[in-house]
Amino acid sequence: MSWGKLLQPDLVLGGPIIGLTADQLTQNNVRGMVLDVDETLVPMSLDAASEELKAWFEQIRPVVSLWLVSNNISRTRISRIAEELNVPFLSGARKPSRRKVRQAVDSMNIPVEQVAMVGDRLFTDVLVGNRLGMFTILVEPMVDPAQAARKSMTRSMEVWISQKLGASLAESP
Repeated sequence: MSWGKLLQPDLVLGGPIIGLTADQLTQNNVRGMVLDVDETLVPMSLDAASEELKAWFEQIRPVVSLWLVSNNISRTRISRIAEELNVPFLSGARKPSRRKVRQAVDSMNIPVEQVAMVGDRLFTDVLVGNRLGMFTILVEPMVDPAQAARKSMTRSMEVWISQKLGASLAESP
């Protein structure tokens, strides 16, 4: 598989995760989601889920099985967020390594192609999801406004490289 295909999300949300709807998941035959944590769900500068995110989880929960899988090695941070959201989690995943993401998918007992990998990073979240044959969803990061400039530079570089390798990152309809 080419790098362009490995970095190509199936769905580009064009906004933060709270804009992802149950209808979009159903239309794409998604029955489970593995969610990145840092910047996908919670800005790195915060240690708790927002009320808005908690409400989104309650809307999505009846539609899909949910797991958190984070590269963050702070089990304390990730477990606190997972507990607030009432979902299982794995930390220290080392994405794009497939091991812990596969572990989460296997525990759902849902065919891998019906599980979405959702994240804000192309070279970790989208790459691991595509390597496993998952449905991949790229969301805009949830960042602390004070750190937005630094984070957008990293993301801009990922987007630029991905597009040079053939990925199209236009927002999905």
